Amino acid sequence: MGIDLALFFATSGHSGVDRLARNLVPALARRGYRVDVLKVHKHGPDFQEVPEGVRIIELGTAHAYSSVPAVVRYLRRERPRSLYCDKDRINHTAILARALAQGLARPSTFLAVGTGTTLSIDCARRGWFHALKTRLSTGRLYPYADRVIVTSQGVAEDMAAYTGLARDLIEVVPCPVVPASVFAGRCPPPRHPWFGDGGPPIIMGLGELCERKDFPTLMRAFALIQRDYTSRLMILGRGKDRDSLLALARELGIAAVLDLPGFVAAPLDYLAQASLFAFTSTLEGLGFALIEALAVGVPAVATDCPSGPREILQDGKFGPLVPVGDHQALAAAMLATLRDPPAPDFLRQAAWPYEIENATSAYVRALNLRPL
Repeated sequence: MGIDLALFFATSGHSGVDRLARNLVPALARRGYRVDVLKVHKHGPDFQEVPEGVRIIELGTAHAYSSVPAVVRYLRRERPRSLYCDKDRINHTAILARALAQGLARPSTFLAVGTGTTLSIDCARRGWFHALKTRLSTGRLYPYADRVIVTSQGVAEDMAAYTGLARDLIEVVPCPVVPASVFAGRCPPPRHPWFGDGGPPIIMGLGELCERKDFPTLMRAFALIQRDYTSRLMILGRGKDRDSLLALARELGIAAVLDLPGFVAAPLDYLAQASLFAFTSTLEGLGFALIEALAVGVPAVATDCPSGPREILQDGKFGPLVPVGDHQALAAAMLATLRDPPAPDFLRQAAWPYEIENATSAYVRALNLRPL
């Protein structure tokens, strides 16, 4: 029996694509699919345990584009039923490699390329040359794939409008984010002095400490609500903005009730202890942390950034949406939600499409895998 699916990635080790791979690959293996993971040297994704039926294939190259010959050899030798990759350079490499290995007319391997970025906004931030390159490469190269997989309707609509890519080539597929056990409430409290100490409620943020996550807006909103609602703020994650966030906390007078624990391996266990989750990104492809908070039944408020939060919260049904960067609107939404939180079981409904097995079924269809 041949290889059902080859996944070709070159990740940082802690990105959304890493989390996708770590959830999707074991789920496919449990169903009996044979999966190869093609890796660029010194890049992720990495697995604590390689599931049975899965092979990790080191391509022996340090960069995406230099991997073309190795991927060509692999495709000629193994002829997997499907190949799935993510991020521009890897996608370009896969498109070229399949063309060289199997031709353009009737290739034997189904090729799906993915992205989780709202292209027009990402390109606007990076300058005209990056924008031109991305628009041309996406609009002209991606049609040589069989499917383009994206994380949200917002990303899909933006991609089609910005690049001219045919909308019917683009498919929105929910990411496998949370295991079924999370919905049953199995999240033990981690060791932290704030949990179980009988102190004020905890408001939580989660993500890389960087400009895109806009934690200053969260901190300013938190400082406002302290006048009416005594609470504490915890932001999980690491990043270059840590020192500036600590300086802002001192300026706002909230340093004593702010904690930045850094990166945590099990954020769900932390999220489950929160009274409120605040999602303040300026740009997203989806918003994994928002899904995770809802899955553990924690009320959430979110910025209405492109793209993802509006879809996850279903236009505000499962939590309020506020303008990006508006700390006063965020504070009002946080305070209202803390005083009248929705029921946990109601909130979990919003996260259910992103349960690992549910989302894996969607990927099986999108990747043209054989029925088992």
